[in-house]
Amino acid sequence: MIKIIAGGKKNVDWCAEACTEYEKRLRKPYDITWQVMDEEKLRHFLADWPFEASDFVICLDERGENISSDEYSRLLEKAFVDGKEVIILIGGAYGFDDQTREKADFVWSFSKLVFPHMLARLMAVEQTYRAMQIARGGAYHHE
Repeated sequence: MIKIIAGGKKNVDWCAEACTEYEKRLRKPYDITWQVMDEEKLRHFLADWPFEASDFVICLDERGENISSDEYSRLLEKAFVDGKEVIILIGGAYGFDDQTREKADFVWSFSKLVFPHMLARLMAVEQTYRAMQIARGGAYHHE
């Protein structure tokens, strides 16, 4: 299971519709649950670092490591094989502090560009679907 914890507003219609389209295609252990909270609440939530050793926490941040879709697929597969629950953190307009990035198991950057958090949410779901297709040998991903 993958849990996405996102800061900012709830998904606007276009984002929710696009995310749902990919989520319908996902199968265990790639299925996604969401927890969306305003940025201030997210900041307080993360200050106490509520995650366990059994969680694999990925923090989306433009200062992170830029990896390929294949590498993301392998990262998820390893977490699942290790019995981890994958947590993906997506910040709001102000991103994450140094402490959050340091505590995360992996800091992932889509690009050195900064994207709106709604678009980052959609990209995370699409890349998760792509990772599942790569791991299962599906036809969605092309080299």
